[in-house]
Amino acid sequence: MTHFRQWTFGRKIGAGFAAMVGLFLIGGAIAIYALDTVRSSKDKVIDDGVRRAVAVEQLRVSSSEMAVNSRGYLLTGSEQMLTQVRQAATALTGQLSTLRAEARSRPAELALLDNIDKARVDYQTSLDRMIALRRAGTPVERVGRAFEADTLPRRETLNGQISALRDQLSQQLATDRAESTARANAAATSVFVVVLLVTACGIALGMALTRVLGRQIGGVVGHIQSSSAELEAVAGQQASGAREQSTAMNEITTTTNELSITSRQIVETAQRVSRTAEQTADAARTGDATIDQTRTSIAAIRRQVDLIVQHMLELGEKSQQIGVIVDLVSELAEQTNILAINATIEASGAGEWGRRFSVVADEIRKLADRTAGSAKEIRALVEDVRGAVNTTVMATETGAKAVDSGSQRFDEVTEAFGRISNLVVTTSDAAREIELSTRQQSTAVEQTNAAVADTARVTQESEVSSTQTRQTAAQLTNLAGELLRLVSTKAGG
Repeated sequence: MTHFRQWTFGRKIGAGFAAMVGLFLIGGAIAIYALDTVRSSKDKVIDDGVRRAVAVEQLRVSSSEMAVNSRGYLLTGSEQMLTQVRQAATALTGQLSTLRAEARSRPAELALLDNIDKARVDYQTSLDRMIALRRAGTPVERVGRAFEADTLPRRETLNGQISALRDQLSQQLATDRAESTARANAAATSVFVVVLLVTACGIALGMALTRVLGRQIGGVVGHIQSSSAELEAVAGQQASGAREQSTAMNEITTTTNELSITSRQIVETAQRVSRTAEQTADAARTGDATIDQTRTSIAAIRRQVDLIVQHMLELGEKSQQIGVIVDLVSELAEQTNILAINATIEASGAGEWGRRFSVVADEIRKLADRTAGSAKEIRALVEDVRGAVNTTVMATETGAKAVDSGSQRFDEVTEAFGRISNLVVTTSDAAREIELSTRQQSTAVEQTNAAVADTARVTQESEVSSTQTRQTAAQLTNLAGELLRLVSTKAGG
């Protein structure tokens, strides 16, 4: 609704016209649909009536063909006529099936069709008996009397049932026509009602649109009237404010003079800050060079520590190789000792000839024992050397880590000196910018003094213009009042 209120007059009128056209189109569509429905209903009633009447007439024709051809066969005995009798019977059966399929929703018609089918069966049965008598060689006179006595009454019954069905269909057709006429009348009434409703809606829509537009115009005019009054009041305030602004311009002039003096003092201070920043930058660069030399010395220490670690690791590897050799010597001593014992045993069994060999074997065994003892002592020394090497490697690694930590600290100090140097450069640049900005500010203050004089002149002119604006606002208020009365009169009418 709020969005609709924001529409322009032309858009609202266009929307109202479109709504009217839409209503008339809807009414026309309903009328066309109703007329098409009535026409379709009429056509359906006529088509159904004609089709069913033709079907009933075909029933009567098929029954007549059966009767005529059966008489001819009974008189002449022609097989061709018998074939035609059977074709007519088949056609009669098919026509009954068609009518039965179309009469599913009509119980009375189904009952008549059942009676016709029953009469057809009786007639067909009697006719089959007459045909059998004729084929049996029964005299024609006797067959004719039997035909008239039994078959003809059944044929009359069949024709009577067909006539009853035709009468029923005629009554049903009349009923369907009456219902179709009633639907046509109802459709015409509905179309008339729809036309009345569309007309009423169009009138109501036009009145509502007129009322809405009148209210909106009245609201706009009311806003114009209130705005004019506010403009008149603002113009009066602006005139008095212009006088006060003229007084304030003098005070602004004095303030800008003081601001000019302050700007010159700021320029001098910024120059001193810039010189101090340059000296600090030189000191930072000197400290940075010293730190670079210290970093070089630490790198040399680091290389020496790495060399010591490498030698210690090589010494550990050599000690491991010595341990392997000592183990091999110890194993050989044990095997020699076992061989010496075996030799002694063998020599004692050799008697006088084995004594000398026994002495040699005993000496070899003693030598093997001393070799094993020496191997144990060497293994202990190797273990001591290996422990000392590991301790030295760990101590060297600790020293290397300390060197790395010191190098990292020197890197941090170097970065800190770099940041200090960058900050000093930034400070120096900022001091120069402050100096330049202050100079520009001093120039701007001088320009402001000239602008204040111009503003004082413009303020006097604004006072005169405000007086004219107040007079114009008063005239606009009067015109808005006249327009509001005109709109209220039109809306009321």
